[in-house]
Amino acid sequence: MNILYTLNDKFVPQVAAGICSVCENNKEEEKIVFYLISKEITDENKEKLKAFAKTYNREVIIKELGNIEDYFDFEFDTTGWNSIVLARLILDKFLPEDMEKILYLDGDTIVRNSLKELWNTDLGNNILAASIEPTVDKQRRINLGLEYNQYYNAGVLLVNLKKWREVNAGKIILDYYKKNNGKLFANDQDAINGSLVNQIYTLSPKYNFYNIFYQYPYRFLVKLMKPAEYIEKEVFEDAVKNPTIIHYLGEERPWRIGNHHKYKKDYLYYLNKTPWENQGLESGWNLYFICWDIFNFVTKPFPSLRYKIINALIPAFIKKRSKNNKKLK
Repeated sequence: MNILYTLNDKFVPQVAAGICSVCENNKEEEKIVFYLISKEITDENKEKLKAFAKTYNREVIIKELGNIEDYFDFEFDTTGWNSIVLARLILDKFLPEDMEKILYLDGDTIVRNSLKELWNTDLGNNILAASIEPTVDKQRRINLGLEYNQYYNAGVLLVNLKKWREVNAGKIILDYYKKNNGKLFANDQDAINGSLVNQIYTLSPKYNFYNIFYQYPYRFLVKLMKPAEYIEKEVFEDAVKNPTIIHYLGEERPWRIGNHHKYKKDYLYYLNKTPWENQGLESGWNLYFICWDIFNFVTKPFPSLRYKIINALIPAFIKKRSKNNKKLK
């Protein structure tokens, strides 16, 4: 089993917790190799990650990203996100030529159950597999040419590397990104969705589960997706009951003190099994989460209103994030 993460030094504790969760819940796997595309991870953290994986008899292989701009022949705007997010568009350049499949996981994910079923998914002739993101704005889907197609979250990707290389998927995605002047609302995720239409296999949301699945009822998500089709109700309910991979999307992240994420304890449980126990916890979020909890309570009976408010606020969050990142440079 091959697992891929991309990360910088600030996200090492989160990825370590993710690696721990994979190891703890997949002990029956004969071999697991973790590939890390690194952006300036310290030598100390690199050695600690490798040593930690060895305690589970697993291997960590670290590839240094370098200057990501060297892989692009056009300018791009990541709207405040760290440019490391674009590394998954060129993932094949950092992996062995004979590797046929890899599971990419965002650094803000935790694995709760065995990955065997996911790993053995038959992708057929598809380039990759992913879970649908049903709450994406309809106008954005239309802009990407996806009015009648599903839009997928790129936080968990099971990649058919053999097919990826055969069709040169990386070039297809980058050409699409370039055609859009390097400016897409969700950067690499929009590029993947817009360029690989009808070449993505649909996974259950249990493999990429985030808080919207208990904040919005199934019937509302079906309505949002129209005219595109959503998953069956039974699949949705099974995912809500027992998700395999938790993806901590949005601001409600379990390493931020004061949050009440439903799966906060899962993250802390695995983090505390790593050499980064109690590290990486952010303060200064208490007032935000008090307001967030009140907002969720008040809008729970009114999913349509909640959705409209969230969509109206997203551009403001993006602008603030971009501004804060510029200050740090």
